[in-house]
Amino acid sequence: MTVRDALNSALDEELARDDKVYVLGEEVGEYQGAYKVRCITNHGTRAQGPPLIRVVDAVQITRGLLQKYGPERVKDTPITEAGFTGIAVGSAFAGLKPVCEFMTWNFAMQAIDQIINSAGKTFYMSAGQINCPIVFRGPNGAAAGVAAQHSQCFASWYSSVPGLKVLDKDFVLPIGKAKVMREGTHVTLVSFSKMVGYCLKAAETLAKEGIECELGGGREAGQRGPAAGERRGAEVPMPYAANLEEAALPQIDDIIKAVKSIA
Repeated sequence: MTVRDALNSALDEELARDDKVYVLGEEVGEYQGAYKVRCITNHGTRAQGPPLIRVVDAVQITRGLLQKYGPERVKDTPITEAGFTGIAVGSAFAGLKPVCEFMTWNFAMQAIDQIINSAGKTFYMSAGQINCPIVFRGPNGAAAGVAAQHSQCFASWYSSVPGLKVLDKDFVLPIGKAKVMREGTHVTLVSFSKMVGYCLKAAETLAKEGIECELGGGREAGQRGPAAGERRGAEVPMPYAANLEEAALPQIDDIIKAVKSIA
């Protein structure tokens, strides 16, 4: 099961389980999910000309939900993040359980007041009288070739706000717990989301050289102090050119060099 399939299945389960749950956002209904992606496989090559490509299937996170649950529970919105986020937060105050989708978390900047000052703080400021059972979801961080305004990771921003929990979709773990992805004795790697996979590959390479790395992968993003051998993205807006984009992001070789510098 792909991550997209898992997200679609989870939304379907929650909509079926609780009639207070609904989904809203841009292109979640009629289009059945933003960023329509087709799974493409190389189906052999011709003696001359390009490879033969076979389109397998269309993968969308909200596919089929509008047809199953109707427009009252799967709501398309205009391109107005500030507006539909405010609607979602207000409905959560009133007892509904919205799943508010952003096409990318970069666009959530348009609605940062509703997310932080309303959704994140009202439970505390109302002395526990007004709850806000809401999920904000969407793609976050670097993709490929989409430049600065679609590529920033906001996990650390939002995880610094009391009242908000920032979760990775890759693990089914209790909030606040980590999963030991790999046992090791020489050095411990701690990572989050996509970088967990990079760390696993780096650990496999290092093991061949006699360096055994333990790897802890967390579901929840959080603020951490400086760590020995820490690696992070370059402090520049994400470049568009592929070679510069690669240079701006931590790579497997960077992790290997960091481990060797302290192991």
